[in-house]
Amino acid sequence: MKIDKSQIIDMLKNKGDHNSASQAESDLPDQIDTDQDKDKLDKLGIDPKDLLGKLPGGLGS
Repeated sequence: MKIDKSQIIDMLKNKGDHNSASQAESDLPDQIDTDQDKDKLDKLGIDPKDLLGKLPGGLGS
């Protein structure tokens, strides 16, 4: 699944995790592939399976 980086950053900011949001902004590509970029998401404490319900619009793009 591909997700726009801004959705990840917004989700982290909404959780109050501004440090991870800043790290995501600099480390993640503009379009995140949840399979290929799993390691990067893991470093930010994000489980791709959790993204499905937390992103606006449900499944992302």
